[in-house]
Amino acid sequence: MTISTEVTANDRTYPAPKTCAIAICLDGCEPEYLEVAIAEGLMPTLKRMRETGTDRLAHSVIPSFTNPNNLSIATGRPPAVHGICGNFLFDPDTGEEVMMNDVRFLRAPTIFSKFYEAGARVAMVTAKDKLRALLGSGLKFDEDRAVAFSSERSGTTTKAEHGIDNASDWLGMPVPEVYSAELSEFVFAAGVKLLREWQPDIMYLSTTDYIQHKFAPDEQGAKDFYAMFDRYLTELDALGAAIVVTADHGMKPKHDEDGEPAVIYVQDLMDDWLGKDAARVILPITDPYVVHHGALGSFATAYLPDGADRADIIARLKALPQMLEVLTKEEAVATYELPADRIGDLTMISTVNMTIGTSAHRHDLAALKEPLRSHGGLTEQEVPFIVNRVMPDLPTAPALRNFDAFFYATRAAAL
Repeated sequence: MTISTEVTANDRTYPAPKTCAIAICLDGCEPEYLEVAIAEGLMPTLKRMRETGTDRLAHSVIPSFTNPNNLSIATGRPPAVHGICGNFLFDPDTGEEVMMNDVRFLRAPTIFSKFYEAGARVAMVTAKDKLRALLGSGLKFDEDRAVAFSSERSGTTTKAEHGIDNASDWLGMPVPEVYSAELSEFVFAAGVKLLREWQPDIMYLSTTDYIQHKFAPDEQGAKDFYAMFDRYLTELDALGAAIVVTADHGMKPKHDEDGEPAVIYVQDLMDDWLGKDAARVILPITDPYVVHHGALGSFATAYLPDGADRADIIARLKALPQMLEVLTKEEAVATYELPADRIGDLTMISTVNMTIGTSAHRHDLAALKEPLRSHGGLTEQEVPFIVNRVMPDLPTAPALRNFDAFFYATRAAAL
């Protein structure tokens, strides 16, 4: 190990690890996936980790989407601190809806960058490239102490930008199809090779939830995925790393009895109530990868026109059986630690098997080949939090958050 001093990031202190501290974010890992796979004997290593290490449940940040939670794990803090409160953002100053995957949106340094500044070797591998720049913010690749790349773009990585030339050739695996289990398997395989050969002090491995959107926990595709993960987890554990396994969010079925997507189109409602396009409904789940969820999740925010009766609109929304919760901006900021300037006048969370859309004509659901499974709300907030070391003082949800992953991984690695 190359670091001997503790590191402070965003007012939290992380000890110097004696062995590699790894956090693994299993995208979309509803706890039931692990329960089913373990019960069927498909995850012997994770089963042993739960029995001989520490097994807890934690809460994700809300909205329970990929970007906010990955950046919370990377910074150790909620969105009010790091600024990333969705995959997608409406900028009221410009009137534009943009992806929130540019480093300019990040308001806090990552734990990785602070460890790097302290002299540590830092590795980070993600499935999709949309997260790579944000997670790699502050890293420099000219001293052979940082590696940051995605499976998706592994064939075009360079030493200057990612810390490694052509990661696909380096790993001996082809660049995976973006909608595949192999996109996540590449992450695990790269993590094993990096740990064995490059020996980082701290490493983050973050997957994609394509499989979880596609398969329920008891379906074969999900079982195959978690059996595959356990094989790589076995190797990481055998190499002596301190490991925290958690998730960015859970996953629930969001369809009716006939398998059709269960959606309430709130922009259409707002158009009826306030006039066409007077209000603007934003779906923070939106990203370029909509094949598996059709941009349908369980959290939305809305910007109302000047002079609108906010209390009346909220009352109407709360009266809808599809809504679990409707909050004012001020309530949402206080309740979920969100940045006030990046959410609308109100936020909405739908019920467990319901999603929120904008207008029916704006969602292309033709690519959905299976009944819709998605996330974003309170019912997808509970996630696993498993450490391969005994940590008796570890709390459980709601005190334990998924973004405590490195706080405890580094402590486990310092034992």
